[in-house]
Amino acid sequence: MNHSSEQSSSGSMVSDGFQGGLAAACVILGLSFLVGAPGNLLVIWTILRYVKQRSHTVVLILHLAAADLLVLITLPLWIYSLTYSWVLGEASCQILVYVVSVCMFSSIFFITLMSVERFLAICHPFAMMRWKTKTTMNRCLIFLWFLALLLGVPSLLTEPLDGSEGTDQCFIKEFSSTTQAVILWCLETILGFVIPLIVLSVCYSLVTAQMRKMSFNSKQKSMRLVHSVVIAFILCWMPYHVINTIDLFCILRPDTEHECVPEGVIFMGGALAFISSSVNPVLYALFARNFQGSLEESRLVRLFKEMATHTQKLREVVVQHQASQRAADTKTMLVSESVETKNTDTGLV
Repeated sequence: MNHSSEQSSSGSMVSDGFQGGLAAACVILGLSFLVGAPGNLLVIWTILRYVKQRSHTVVLILHLAAADLLVLITLPLWIYSLTYSWVLGEASCQILVYVVSVCMFSSIFFITLMSVERFLAICHPFAMMRWKTKTTMNRCLIFLWFLALLLGVPSLLTEPLDGSEGTDQCFIKEFSSTTQAVILWCLETILGFVIPLIVLSVCYSLVTAQMRKMSFNSKQKSMRLVHSVVIAFILCWMPYHVINTIDLFCILRPDTEHECVPEGVIFMGGALAFISSSVNPVLYALFARNFQGSLEESRLVRLFKEMATHTQKLREVVVQHQASQRAADTKTMLVSESVETKNTDTGLV
């Protein structure tokens, strides 16, 4: 009798936790859609309409906003599915899962390329001069979109439609084998998060070291904005990948008879990942608020134009610094050679 009562109480607590996680996920997804969809549309329209001279950073922000918008327009379907049931069939569920997966990969690739571009501009400005062409950037963008489309294919091989709770849901991934789970985890977490995170960390560490050597303290909004975009992406996606990693360990343990991660927590982690698609326009608005707007140009336009010129100005400063350093090294070497020659002549006499 007591054992039955304890089981009932435990089941009730699990159900309450699940419903609480579900409700929180729906609220987060709803706010993400209301803020992110019009925000990313505004970013795309502003850049295409008003920013004619687009630096690599601005072009990457444009593609990042497009990828985020593709994710956000699917949110009403996710919210309806969580609230009621998935009614559009398995094929449409797989397509939406594929779209979200592709946009996840493309977003982190664009942010990583943004950091690599800044690293080259500051640490290797002469190499950047050869690389900084419109053709090269277009090739990089095509390659990254193609790579994201390719890496999203394995998500089509899972069974995303789950009806174990009596209603169909399009959030839970069902794997046909342990091997499939490991492969998908490696693609999503290793290629889609860990490796880009390492590249980002290395690039920013080297850039910081180079800036300190130059005794250059940049207070430009564009540099802090790029840093904020990177940090926001990491914070939003890290819970999702941590949950996936814990879930993978549970799959690899054959003695596990219960879920290591409750479904409510899984829904919350997935919902937090969607915030990354809506937070960037908010960051742009915050950084643009101190710019002086006018009838001809909004503050957001001023921000993107400042970003378009900042990297160029910073690269010119680095080139000037390196040229001065090389001239000083050459002068030192010539003086040293002159002293050695004089000492040799004195010895001969």
